[in-house]
Amino acid sequence: MPLNIPNLLTWFRILMIPVFIAIFYLPNETLSGHNKHLLATLLFVAASITDWLDGYLARTLNQTSAFGAFLDPVADKLMVSAALIILVKLGYVDAIIAFIIIGREIAISALREWMAQLGSSKNIAVSMLGKVKTTFQMIAIMLLLYQEEIIGFSSAKLGTFLIYLAALLTLWSMAYYLMLAMPQISKKSNEAN
Repeated sequence: MPLNIPNLLTWFRILMIPVFIAIFYLPNETLSGHNKHLLATLLFVAASITDWLDGYLARTLNQTSAFGAFLDPVADKLMVSAALIILVKLGYVDAIIAFIIIGREIAISALREWMAQLGSSKNIAVSMLGKVKTTFQMIAIMLLLYQEEIIGFSSAKLGTFLIYLAALLTLWSMAYYLMLAMPQISKKSNEAN
């Protein structure tokens, strides 16, 4: 495992996850509800920034590695999953929405792994649709964690709207990736018969 700045940022993101979760288990006497939401939002924003920053630095400093390419998406999926589970626990997100988003991440990760084994990983590279989905998802989670008004707007209502939109984009992007992989799936199915 190469120890460089991008990988250290990724490890930092992973280490923030238990801290992020622990915030919501602190007694209200220790940390008020408002401060829990504020601190959790700030940690999630920091995680989102380090997600962008580690990729940028890896490319800029020419410090890309197979380990970093593996660990970065794992860190992202763990943080998003932790946030969604907390939001479901707090009653801010429906369980079905969390299931759709987390389930899609697992399914597409498995599909990418399988396609890589076939030497066809370029067929399902990250698309613009996937990036748009991720953007809506991250903004929605931040707003839902915050739960306060922002310039007169309810972050909870806007976050709820955006998380539903992200779930629709999640299903759409999953269908898109499956369609891209379908020729390989068909080919392997025919070879098996």
